Amino acid sequence: MIMYDRETQSWWQQAEGRGIVGELTGQDLDTLPTWMESWAEFKARNPDGLVMAQPTTNRDYGRNPYTGYDSLQRPFLYSGEEPPHNIPSLARVVRVGTQAWPVTRLREDGAVTENGITLTWSAGQASALDTSDIGEGRDVGTIRVRDAQGRDLAHDVMFAFAFHAFWPKGDWMLGR
Repeated sequence: MIMYDRETQSWWQQAEGRGIVGELTGQDLDTLPTWMESWAEFKARNPDGLVMAQPTTNRDYGRNPYTGYDSLQRPFLYSGEEPPHNIPSLARVVRVGTQAWPVTRLREDGAVTENGITLTWSAGQASALDTSDIGEGRDVGTIRVRDAQGRDLAHDVMFAFAFHAFWPKGDWMLGR
């Protein structure tokens, strides 16, 4: 995916966070530790938390324009190599640097600790790419990634084909 920055009129490649066109071509975005979680999880952790108000533009927020995308056999408009190890192209993986853990592994184990990193999975996060009503999407879980001191680490939850395309020599953390 390509992102556009109106302020600098630069285009950014999302997976690597690199400027590819415009004023900031060749520059990399700083990565920050973040995670996605359900609204219920956020409210439980932050009872007084603030969120941005829904814009007043005529857009159907909460609706997925790509219904069923993450259930396809092959990604739309992608013609690259399939990921190794019989991992489906649209399987979700957690990328930390050049390593990727299949989310199915985290879901089965609940938590995995390897190479000084602990990855956890908990139920409750709906897929934004499953059903037309995002809140009704199948549960893909909330993922947290922390170092040995318990500090949150920057990571991506992405599709396996994207990890393989951008990090073809990356390490697949398959366990067992």
